[in-house]
Amino acid sequence: MSDKNKKSKGQVVNRADLANINGVSLPTIDDWVRRGCPVIQRGARGRAWQFNTAEVRNWRDDDIRAQAVEAGPATKDELILRKLRAETEQAELDLSKARNELVPVDQFDRAMTKAFGEVRAGFRNVLPSRAARRLIGESDETKMKEVLIDEVDQILLVLSDSDLIHETDLEIEDDEEDGDEGADSE
Repeated sequence: MSDKNKKSKGQVVNRADLANINGVSLPTIDDWVRRGCPVIQRGARGRAWQFNTAEVRNWRDDDIRAQAVEAGPATKDELILRKLRAETEQAELDLSKARNELVPVDQFDRAMTKAFGEVRAGFRNVLPSRAARRLIGESDETKMKEVLIDEVDQILLVLSDSDLIHETDLEIEDDEEDGDEGADSE
């Protein structure tokens, strides 16, 4: 009995779960379906898509093998085009760096951590004391919700008027530039 004739168990999942399981986006799942991915039930208004994970896995394995065979060895012209494409992408990247349009990921991460820290501090330090003063003696749930929403809106308004990320947070530090140059020269 061949692998294709075996009854696969798998799980029945919807489109979002299938995307999660495979670590891909929903548009990728849509592309797979257009290319022949097995579907138990197509989604429609009020009806979720259904896929069997084992059947999809088998189809993906076959699809990956087929794509590898189709790719085959590249011709000289294809290799020249790939090299030109890579050189162009590198030139565009270098230009973006020269224009200071790029920031190293770790530096951006630090700046975002700082910004979210300020947001968190705004909520933790301001909201409880201000809301508590306005809610003392209040028993109407609707009024409590209004006060809390108003306080949250006030904090967000103040935060929107301030620069959570400053240009200095995104400037490339000298030691990072030196580290990059050292890596290139090795």
